[in-house]
Amino acid sequence: MFDKILIANRGEIAIRVARTARAMGVRTVAVYSDADAGAAHVAACDEAVHIGGAAPADSYLRGERIIRAALDTGAQGIHPGYGFLSENPDFVDAVVAAGLVFIGPSASAIRAMGLKDAAKALMEKAGVPVVPGYHGSNQDPEHLAGAADAIGYPVLIKAVAGGGGKGMRLVETPAGFAEALESARSEARGAFGNADVLVEKYVTKPRHIEVQVFGDGTSAVHLFERDCSLQRRHQKVIEEAPAPGMTAEVREAMGRAAVRAAEAIGYSGAGTIEFIVDGSRGLRPDGFWFMEMNTRLQVEHPVTEAITGIDLVAWQLRVAAGESLPARQEDLTIRGHAFESRLYAEDVPKGFLPATGTLAHLAFPADCRADSGVRTGDAISPFYDPMIAKIITHGPTRDVALARMRAALAGTQVAGTVTNLGFLSALCAHDGFIAGDVDTGLIGRDLAQLVAAPVAQPADVALAALAALGLLDSRQDRGGFALWSPLAWQVTLEHEGELLEARVSCPGPDARCVTLGAVQVQARRQGGRWHLEGQVAPDVRVTGDLVTVFSGAGLGFRRIDPLARDAAAAGDGNLIEAPMPGLVKAVFAQAGQAVQAGDRLAVLEAMKMEHSLLAARDGVVAEVLVAAGAQVEAGAALVRLEAEVEAAQGAGA
Repeated sequence: MFDKILIANRGEIAIRVARTARAMGVRTVAVYSDADAGAAHVAACDEAVHIGGAAPADSYLRGERIIRAALDTGAQGIHPGYGFLSENPDFVDAVVAAGLVFIGPSASAIRAMGLKDAAKALMEKAGVPVVPGYHGSNQDPEHLAGAADAIGYPVLIKAVAGGGGKGMRLVETPAGFAEALESARSEARGAFGNADVLVEKYVTKPRHIEVQVFGDGTSAVHLFERDCSLQRRHQKVIEEAPAPGMTAEVREAMGRAAVRAAEAIGYSGAGTIEFIVDGSRGLRPDGFWFMEMNTRLQVEHPVTEAITGIDLVAWQLRVAAGESLPARQEDLTIRGHAFESRLYAEDVPKGFLPATGTLAHLAFPADCRADSGVRTGDAISPFYDPMIAKIITHGPTRDVALARMRAALAGTQVAGTVTNLGFLSALCAHDGFIAGDVDTGLIGRDLAQLVAAPVAQPADVALAALAALGLLDSRQDRGGFALWSPLAWQVTLEHEGELLEARVSCPGPDARCVTLGAVQVQARRQGGRWHLEGQVAPDVRVTGDLVTVFSGAGLGFRRIDPLARDAAAAGDGNLIEAPMPGLVKAVFAQAGQAVQAGDRLAVLEAMKMEHSLLAARDGVVAEVLVAAGAQVEAGAALVRLEAEVEAAQGAGA
């Protein structure tokens, strides 16, 4: 076994690897960028080495610096986590050439599965079923369009390199093929440096079911399946194991195919074989096809650990240290059911826009597993994925595990940034999901219902007003009378763009009365807890002028300084601004150009995604304030439209 390993990653996966290594008596070395000097994963390891600037290209993607850090600290192996260099065969070759152990598959195995077209051809040869499609090298647009016609619409255009939904487009009819192809290629070129695509048949009620495999270079086993069908923009949101509706016959067929795939390339370590499954007629042995193989540990591996009782990172370390497979297939069994929800900093009502911010408060219930790479006081950086945590629950049945997930989400508290917590809670209460009737289109079909913003009730506003004024502090007696009336305070709160006025009076030390227009809310302290209208008040957190009421998914209020209100309201509504820090990838607007609402004016790259910035109304571009290639901060003005009055006068002239 290793004495010391270096973890070539950051965030929750680095912490998760360090936890198992410590339990096995293995010391760990963290690497960190300028932005991560005080990060949680640095504190979780025994040593830490600085490797460069905040951008991944200047740090976590600098393989030579990571290898040098391993050699300088005496590490014997490098664990890549997932993302960054985890599936880079050139990095694996360099690690081995330096006399170190790569804790993962060989470079040849990664190369074999690295391009989707070549991988599909290899799987066909190994007897693994693949989706009908064109996986050839001819990338001429007319040839690809002809292949799509032959396959039959709808089709998927997919980048041959990479994953995460990047470079993927669904095309319903021949008329939309050319535009979708150009868009997919552009995104693939930017994300992976490879614009080649393949074309596949689109399954009408697809389910995404993947099988966890583990090999030692000679033989392999599978650790059953995970259902990852709850997706938006081809990215997973909630995963579960085992798959609902799975039969012993189909599980045997999928497991056997996955093991064949792993053994065909002499696979060593943890990997995942992803299948697209036709769910229109239930799960059948002839209704699944190979999509791709992830030659690394997956983000959703905790649900497999929960139902098998196996620590997959421990297995990785043992096999990389030269041991054979720790278990035989007949030794592996399923125990109960598990779910994983991915908690992100993102603005769901604004199209799941990734968000930044400092976490004023972060807490999880004690009765769930929460894998997180951030803590209270940490910042969500624009340079990396905005995941806050993975929340995992387990139970003897699917119903129990899902009920525990709903409770875990309800008990999760995040303040300081917007999150998808409400969206996750809505998904876990969705009738179709509860019934196990899942497919990759579920979220899209019911999106409006799932992303509806929570409505602040009078009791929530009243609690926020009391907290903002410091009137919930049991150490202070703010009661009293002035001119024979109870003392009273005024406060203005902002919530979801709306200004809320509250008047608070204190009839006594244990009583408060909050007036919100025509509504009055009574608050009383009983047994050390505040009650509003007879109900125990939820937790509340105040950080500066931010008040977070942990009702449902959490409601954010901001205390407004009345003197600053008029200045804040005088903003320029004609500006198209950057919603977050990022790189301006392209600018399509020109001064004097007439645009219509919805026209794409620029593309911003942030948090590993491209975001199109659209004209909010018809108008004329007055000036372009930024050029492609510029790094901008949140709120930076990119394009200015002429004022509507000016545009109208110009048209009349």
